Amino acid sequence: MSDAVIAEASVVIRGRKVVGGVSEGEALVTRDRISGWGGIDPRTGSVIETRHSLRGQSFAGKVLVFPGAKGSSGWSAMFHMTRLMKTAPAAFLFNEMTTKMALGAVVTHSPAMTDFDRDPLTCIETGDWVRVDADRGVIEVTKKAQRGDAS
Repeated sequence: MSDAVIAEASVVIRGRKVVGGVSEGEALVTRDRISGWGGIDPRTGSVIETRHSLRGQSFAGKVLVFPGAKGSSGWSAMFHMTRLMKTAPAAFLFNEMTTKMALGAVVTHSPAMTDFDRDPLTCIETGDWVRVDADRGVIEVTKKAQRGDAS
C-alpha cells in the first residue's frame, strides 16, 4: 500500500453535493486533471490524452476520483456524450470546483461531490470500492485489501 494512502480498513469522507444521487463502484484515481475535449473517448469512456496517468483506462461505471477538469468548455459536451453512450462514470469526486467541472457533472447525471473534510486523493486508491451518497454528503470507502482484492 502506498505511504500516501491512509491505511484504514474503511474510510468515511464527508463533502458537498454537486449533483445528487447515490451510486457505487470501483474507484479509478488520478492526480492528473482530465481534459474532456480531446482527452477522452466518449464511446468507450477511456482517457486518451497523451501522457495522462490513466491513458487507455476506462472510467465507465467507476467512481472517478481526480483533482478536476482542464481544457475548454468542450469538457461538458464530451461527458454529456458519455451519458448518452452509457460510458459515464458512476460518480465524480473532485477537489476543485470550476464551471466546466460542475457542468460536466450535471450533464452526466452522475452523483458528484467536492469540498471534502479529507482529501480523497490520499484516502482512496484505484480498486477500492466506493459508495457515494451525494444527497447525504457521505462517501464510504472499502479498501481493496479488505475486499480480498489486494495486489
